[in-house]
Parts: sequence; C-alpha cells; structure tokens
Amino acid sequence: MGEVSTGAVVPAVKGEVKPLSAAGQAETGGATAAETVEVGPAELDKDLLCPICMEIIKDAFLTACGHSFCYMCIITHLQNKNDCPCCGHYLTNNQLYPNFLLDKLLKKTSVRQIPKNASPVEQFHQALQQGCEVSVKELDTLLKLLAEKKRKLEQEESERNMHILLDFLHCLRKQKVDELNEIQTDLQFIKEDVNAVERHRIDLFRARDRYLMKLRMHADDPTATKSWPSSIAKNNGGLISSSRNAQGGMGMGNFQYKKADGKAQVSTLAPQRKESSGGLGSEHMSQSGLAVVRKKRVHAQFNDLQECYLQKRRQWANHPRNQEERETNVIHREGYTAGLTEFQSVLTTFTRYSRLRVIAELRHGDLFHTANIVSSIEFDRDDELFATAGVSRRIKVFDFSSVVNEPADVHCPVVEMSTRSKLSCLSWNKFTKNHIASSDYEGIVTVWDVTTRQSVMEYEEHEKRAWSVDFSRTEPSMLVSGSDDCKVKVWCTKQEASVINIDMKANICCVKYNPGSSFHVAIGSADHHIHYYDLRNTRDPLHVFSGHRKAVSYVKFLSSDELASASTDSTLRLWDVKENFPIRTFRGHTNEKNFVGLTVNSGYVACGSETNEVFVYHKAISRPVTWHKFGSAEVDVSDEDAGSYFISAVCWKSDSPTMLAANSQGTIKVLVLAS
Repeated sequence: MGEVSTGAVVPAVKGEVKPLSAAGQAETGGATAAETVEVGPAELDKDLLCPICMEIIKDAFLTACGHSFCYMCIITHLQNKNDCPCCGHYLTNNQLYPNFLLDKLLKKTSVRQIPKNASPVEQFHQALQQGCEVSVKELDTLLKLLAEKKRKLEQEESERNMHILLDFLHCLRKQKVDELNEIQTDLQFIKEDVNAVERHRIDLFRARDRYLMKLRMHADDPTATKSWPSSIAKNNGGLISSSRNAQGGMGMGNFQYKKADGKAQVSTLAPQRKESSGGLGSEHMSQSGLAVVRKKRVHAQFNDLQECYLQKRRQWANHPRNQEERETNVIHREGYTAGLTEFQSVLTTFTRYSRLRVIAELRHGDLFHTANIVSSIEFDRDDELFATAGVSRRIKVFDFSSVVNEPADVHCPVVEMSTRSKLSCLSWNKFTKNHIASSDYEGIVTVWDVTTRQSVMEYEEHEKRAWSVDFSRTEPSMLVSGSDDCKVKVWCTKQEASVINIDMKANICCVKYNPGSSFHVAIGSADHHIHYYDLRNTRDPLHVFSGHRKAVSYVKFLSSDELASASTDSTLRLWDVKENFPIRTFRGHTNEKNFVGLTVNSGYVACGSETNEVFVYHKAISRPVTWHKFGSAEVDVSDEDAGSYFISAVCWKSDSPTMLAANSQGTIKVLVLAS
C-alpha cells in the first residue's frame, strides 16, 4: 500500500522522468515532447519569482547580499526585521538597489510568453506587438476574412434579436387575446345580469302599483274592510318581502294590522289616504336620500366591489355547483344567476351600514388598580352575559342588558373573580353556560364556575406565559391552549393532565377550535405562519398557511371552512381551510406590536388598532366598511400617554350588528353598526 500511495504522489510532485521502452516511446512520443517544452518555462518562472510573495517580481530591487525581491515585499519585510529573507544577512533600507537588468528581462519574458488560454485575437495582437512581419497581401486576405466574419456575426445577432422580439410579440398577443376574451365574457355576464335586474325591477314596480290600487279600492269600499287585510297579506306578502329585501332591509313596513275591530283599521287608513301626497313624498325623499348615500359608498369602494362581482360570477360560471345545492342555497328569481344573487347579498350588507354608533359605555378599572388594559372580552352562550379580563388580575362578568338599558356612571359586575396572575385570554363554554376558561401570564389554564366563583380545574403544565385558550364548540369537555413555551396542549375537564401535546418551533400566540369539529385546531405562531392540525394525527399539520410577515396574533373561524387571522404586520387575512388557499387580505388598521383583538361573525371581521380605533371589514371587501375612534371624552387632555392608547379587545354579539370593544385605558364601549 505504501508503494502505491508513493507512486501516485511522487511523479506529480517531483516531476521525475522514467525511461520508456521503444514501444512506450512510440505511443507517447508526442506527449513527452510537449512535456519537455512545458518544463523549460516552468523552471524559468521559478527563478523569476519573488522569494517573499512567490509571484513574478515587480519593481525588482537587489540587496547587498545579491538577492532580488519585489520592492514592496522587501520594504514591508524590513519594517519588521533587519535581515535578508533568503540568507539572513543583516540588511537595511539603505542596502537596497534597483535591479534594472532583471526588470528588462522580466518585461521581455512577459511579452514573449503567450498564455495558453489566450484567444486567437489576443495571440495575433501579441504577435504584432512583438514585431511579427506580415505582408500587405496577407493583411488584405485577413481583413476580408474579418469583414466576412463580422457580417456573419451581425446577421446571427440580428436573427437572435428578431426571434426574441417575435417571441415577445406572440406572448403579448396571447395575453391580450386572453384578456379580451375575459373582458368579452365579463361583458356578457354584465349584459345578462342587467337584463335580469331590469326585469325584476319592472316586476317590483308593477307589484307595487297593484298593491296601491288595491289599497285605494278597499279604502273607497267600506264594506270590504273586514276582508281586505288578509287578502292583501295573502296575495302580496311575497312581493312586499322581496321589495323590502331589495331595499336592504329597510324596516318592517308602514302597515301593521292586528286582529282588532275593523273600525280602527279604517280610521288609520283614512288619514293615510288624505295625507298620501305629503307622507309618500317625504318618505320618497328619505328613501332617495338613503339611496344616494349608499350609491356614494358603492363608488368609494368600486374597485373592490367590481373584483368581488367578477370573482363570484366567474366562480359560478367556471365551477358550477350541483343543482341540489343551488336549489337549497340560492333565492329563485327569474334570470338571476347564483353569482349575481351572492353579489347582491354582499352589496346589500356592505352598503347597509356606514358607521359605528355608541349605545353604552363603562369603565373596567377601579380606584385601586392603575393597570386597566382589557386583554379579552367574550359573550357567554346565550349572549346575556359578557366577561372581561386583563392585567388587573380580575375576571368581571356583566349583564349585557343592564349595561345597555340602565344608564349609570359606574356599572357593577354581577360576578367578580380574583386571580393570581395577569390574564391573557377568556373562553366561555358553549354548552355549560356557567363555565369559563382563562389563561394567564404564569402559564396556568383555569376553568371557572361563574355561579360559585370558584375554579373547577387548574392546569399548570405550561412553562411560560399562556397567550390563548379555547373551548371546543362540539365537545364541551375539551379545550386547547398555547404558550410562549412553544407548546400547544389539549385538555379535558374530566382529567387533571393534558391529553395531547404538540411541540412547535416558535412561540404560540393563539389557538382556536374549528366550530364544526372537535379534531381540527388552528394555531397562530411567532414564525409568521398558521398551522392547521388534525388532533388525531399531530405529527405534521394538515396545512401551513403562509403570507403574514410578522407574528400571527389571532385566529378566528367565520365558518367551518373560513378562517381569519391577524398579525402585527398590520393586516388581516382570510383563508379557506378546506381548499387550502388564501381568499383575501384586509388593510386599513395599524398593528405593529400589541394584541389589538380580533372578532368575526358570518359576514364581518372587526379588529382594533394602535391608533385607538375599531375597524370593521366586510369579509368580501379588503378595505374597511367603517371605523370608530375612542373619543377624547374619556381621555384627559393633559395625559401625556393619550397618544399611546390602543384597542385591546373586541367581540361581536353573535351575528348581530352589535359588538363590544375595549382599549388599553380600560374603557369598554357597546357599539352597533348603523346606517
């Protein structure tokens, strides 16, 4: 083995030449000659190398002891040591002399040596510089060859450019044709929908005229007063309801009939007929004014609404659902497509509200606690009670109807429970009305009985602050929590230890059960992602939703298939957890570092902002529908921290237009969407 390794290395290092046989010389003669030619310059180069930098000497200087070096190399050496690098003889700067002869030899050698990898042009250029003699005839021939080569290269370059241009034009034409086809398809959709809406509008006008005519006929015929209300309700109930729906749910109508005597009904009808011109005129004015306001809202968000319309129209055209699903979910109107019906629903709900109105307000703090940030606010199962929690180490439960209907400077909670640590999150049990779970800054998850004001279970497995806790909506004994210890734990109120543990790679900011399943959980993490798990197999998540640029602070389900998320990148996002794709991104609020709250219902998404404002988004529109700023009434003008207040918690009252919002100062407002 030693001989083999030595034989493989020694020839390459020392360059020994072994005698070859005649046959060997015959086979490798050319190669041997080449090797002989290459050895000479290599050996010559070694003599021309600087002993210090081991490169070709530049600006050669000679020492008193007869050695040559690069000027900069020997000067740098003498700054550290006063000796010759080659022989060690004492040496100073005064003993250095320019070596002009060696410089000339080096220049000639560099000119004569043509690099092996030099192009023919470089070789010819160097040959001319070295004085190579070329005749005029040879130069003419060479020039002709160069001109022909130039023309060929130019032609090839032109062909390449034309090919690139042609390819670009083909791609552009295809793109524009596709856009044209899409526009033509969209125009056809719009044409069909305009015709359908016009037909329905004419039907509504005709139904209204028939209805008014019957009213006049019955008003003129007193003998028919006993029978006309029921007949009108029977024949025109559907038309009236459709007319109201078309106007965006504008109220319960102007005529409400009771089973009282007919005289009262006639007496109420007569003044209406007498004042028909004035009453109908004023009503028409109010209706037209409302229509103008709603049209302005449409034009203000026209691009988003246009995108929503085309998306729904194309979706139903390209991926039609089965007929049975259409029959159950779509209102049947002649000429109306499912996409148009869905968009009309979006347009109606979007333009119905334009502001948030305050209907009640209360203070969460007290005189003995200066820390008043409300971290969480939640309604109970029946929306009768709501609970608040935060850094004051107290869970306070209020009666909603009392807060709204009984004006008072200070609203007292119906239940108050003290905790050992600051609280981060609350979650009511949707089956057991008096049970509520909390998570705190010490990592403790507690289940409370509101009736007895005592803790039912305490779980202390988390090693760091627990940010979020949530009860399952389908399995009342199960709840899930997430913590800064990068762990998600699933608990059962019938057991004292966790039943499932999921180890993550980053801090957990929020957890939420899917409302339609006790096995699926969404987890928001500091790694900017949402991890969607099936608890029956926690080895890997079902989906990982990516798109946020910072930590995901909240996740909430609008339905079993729709998930909303909030992040400190100042965006909300809507995801389809069934098909695993992003639906929409909402922008308008400001959220860069704090937990500002997130709440959803079937049609709206609301969140707080670090500008001390509450923002409401329609789930089909990416810009805010409306927003409300916590006013200066509760803020002291001299308060230097007033600019740092932010919304800290929000909560819808089921699917109603009413919501609760709290800020970092401890102010809680009951807000309602209003037109």
